[in-house]
Order: sequence, then C-alpha cells, then structure tokens
Amino acid sequence: MGLRIVAGTANPVLAGAVATALRTEAVTPELERFPDGELHPVVDHLRGDDVYVIQPTGPPVSDHLMELFLLLDACRRSGADRITAVLPYFGYARQDRRGRVGEAVGARVVADALAGSGAQRLVVVDPHTAALEAMCGIPVEMLTAVPALAGAAAPMAAEGAVIVAPDLGAVKLAEHYASLVRRPVAVVRKTRVTGATVHAEDIAGDVAGRPAIIVDDMISTGATIEAAAGVVLAHGGAPGIVVAATHGLLVGAAASRLARLPVRCVLTTDSLARDQSPVPALQVESVAPLLAEAIGRLHHNQPLGDLLVRG
Repeated sequence: MGLRIVAGTANPVLAGAVATALRTEAVTPELERFPDGELHPVVDHLRGDDVYVIQPTGPPVSDHLMELFLLLDACRRSGADRITAVLPYFGYARQDRRGRVGEAVGARVVADALAGSGAQRLVVVDPHTAALEAMCGIPVEMLTAVPALAGAAAPMAAEGAVIVAPDLGAVKLAEHYASLVRRPVAVVRKTRVTGATVHAEDIAGDVAGRPAIIVDDMISTGATIEAAAGVVLAHGGAPGIVVAATHGLLVGAAASRLARLPVRCVLTTDSLARDQSPVPALQVESVAPLLAEAIGRLHHNQPLGDLLVRG
C-alpha cells in the first residue's frame, strides 16, 4: 500500500514540507471553481493507496472545510484504500458544547461531516478541546507541538521565569510547558465577555519581578493574551513577555494588541499559512517534522505515544 500526501489549498507549503520529509511528492489535486463559487476537485491515481489529506481549516474556515470534505470524497472515489484527514488546525473546535438552548455544537457537526466524506481517521495538532475525540465516530490522533515550542522558548526562560496559563482551560497546557522548561506555573482568572473581548481579574502564583511566558493553544484576536499580560504586569511581572501558542490565527485586532504589549517574542507554528505578518517579533516553528513522523508511523502501523497530547 503506497503512501500518498494530498495537499489542500489551505497550506500547500506545509503539505510539501511533510511530503519532502517522507521522501515523496505531494499530490496536488485539480481544483476548478465554477462561476457560482462551487468547488470541483479531482484526485486521480490513488487506487489501493494509504492517503493523507493535509488541510488546516483556518480562515476562511467554512471555505477550507468544504474543500476538505470534497477532497476526502474525491480520494474515496479514486479508490484509496485508507484515508486520513490531517488537520493541523481544527476549525470549530471551540464550539464543543451548548451555552444555551438552540445553539449548535459545531465541533460535532464537523466531525460527523469528516467521517461522512470518507475520512477513516483524523489527525490534529493541539486541538482546543480534548473532548474532540469523544465527539468523533472515527479514531482521532491528537498530536502536540508543545515540545517544539518549549524548546524554542527555553533560551528565553531566564532564571525566575514563570509559565502563565491565561485561563483555567490552559492549566494542563501550562503544566506541560513547565515540565519541559522546569519553571513554575501561574494561572490567570479570566471571564470571556464576547468572542473578541475578555476580562481578567486576578492571578494565582508569584509573578512579581519575573519574566512571564504566556502559553495557550491559539492566538485568535489576541484578547486573551492582552488580558493575561495586563494582569501579569499589574502584579509586578517584568516586561519582556514571551507568548507561545501552537496556532497563530492572528485575526482582527491581534497585531495591534500584541504591538501594544511589552512582548519580547511571539512563538507559534506553521499549522496555518500566512503572508508576512505585522505581528512584531514573530517566530514560527514548523510542525512538518511532527506531522511527517506521525504519518510515517501510522503508515507502518507503529504507536504514536510520545507525539500525543498529554491526558
């Protein structure tokens, strides 16, 4: 069973890097867009192959999702023997529960649609919720880029530095970073007001006089990072904050928010494609080696244990 990497349009550079690491060439589908906006993908010559479709579902999320669904179906109809959807960033993962009556659970809808389109397995990197696995009717492999980001942050983790979780949901993530760079953890108490506005009130842990490394799974509008940094500084934290997050969506006012902060470095990965970013001091670590290692092991039916998100 041959190994094939199929590249969606959301991040073809990443897909190409993964294919190169695996000593193969990425398959670039024929992709026609009709005048009314409909997509028409064609993927040929996959009969009997072990296929990995790489397509992060970042902005524009719905467009990239629809393309992914059609690519998966095209691979199935091309005769692929095994099909894995590789989503370095899983859009809609934040919609993992209902907040009120009549609200959709977007993560579950996407999970069902992936399986219905032909995916037999899902690979994601640092998803927003560990509950994603329970929502999916197909096996889910949740990889983590934390070791790579922690390695990049380690030289900046000066003596006395503290790892800061910007909310309670990021505590396990902060503890993972802390175990790798051997630094203590502090936790910010946050209340989300809207999708782009948060209010942070207090912090548990000693940050006075210490440089902070604020960690999260993603930076979207930058509101959470801004609020957390404000609390750290208000409690005497040292300037020169380091921010580390696997997924740098960096939408809306993110660039201006980060530019206003005393940030030394913003660490993220290439899970999402981007043009030249206006975010100051941005440092990008590639997840291509991580994805290539995982895909190689899956292709040869080997365990992924040390590559997975901690439970």
